[in-house]
Amino acid sequence: MNSNEEITETNTASRRKLIRGLGVLSMFAAIAAAARLPFIGKKEVISCKPDSKKTMIKMLTQDGRLVEIDASLLTASNKKISNNELQNWIKK
Repeated sequence: MNSNEEITETNTASRRKLIRGLGVLSMFAAIAAAARLPFIGKKEVISCKPDSKKTMIKMLTQDGRLVEIDASLLTASNKKISNNELQNWIKK
């Protein structure tokens, strides 16, 4: 029995040593993660989509197709045309 108790005590001691070592490593990992907090620094955002600042306007071409045009390219006044002008403008 005496030798059996010694083996158990050495196993227990080595297990405690292993658990302490894992605890120390996890503490270092937690400190390293806290040092690099993503909330503190300015994030660099990579845009996948086109800029939303450009406003696109849908317009009808003379041959009857619907196209989208950037609003900054338009320089015409915002005057409405009459039905007569519209009917004469479209090519059939």
